[in-house]
Amino acid sequence: MKRYFTTDVQQWLTLVARLILGGVLLAAGWIKAMSPSEAQSSVRVYEILPTSLANTFGLILPWLEIGGALLLILGIWVKWSGIGAGALMALFIIAIASAWIRKLPINCGCFGNGGITADGKVHAGVYATEIARDAGLVLCAAFLARWPKGKFGLDDRG
Repeated sequence: MKRYFTTDVQQWLTLVARLILGGVLLAAGWIKAMSPSEAQSSVRVYEILPTSLANTFGLILPWLEIGGALLLILGIWVKWSGIGAGALMALFIIAIASAWIRKLPINCGCFGNGGITADGKVHAGVYATEIARDAGLVLCAAFLARWPKGKFGLDDRG
């Protein structure tokens, strides 16, 4: 079997992937947790879920993000928290693509303005940028699922 990189390099890359994915989740979750009504509104604008379910998801999502972030940053259950985070990012990609297709002006509630630019119009490039960002995070999650053992992790089982 061909080795792509040494164990030491892989462990440092795992740490970097954990910190990137965990840091993004922590920031996104914290922003939403500090403003629950805005988090609920951010889920509703996608027009995918019924209002009551969207409101509930808007309240739960920040705490899922924060919990997953802490597991990743601390290096606990890295494989499974990485898989969960990757699934969450894939869900975000699907929701953003759905809004893009339907030309909905969305606000993701954390890092972007959901396709709306300064001129108040919906532009495809903004959706594409948000999807590309989340796709990169899915790649970090996939890396962690494959190589969960890294530097400074509290759980050496991966």
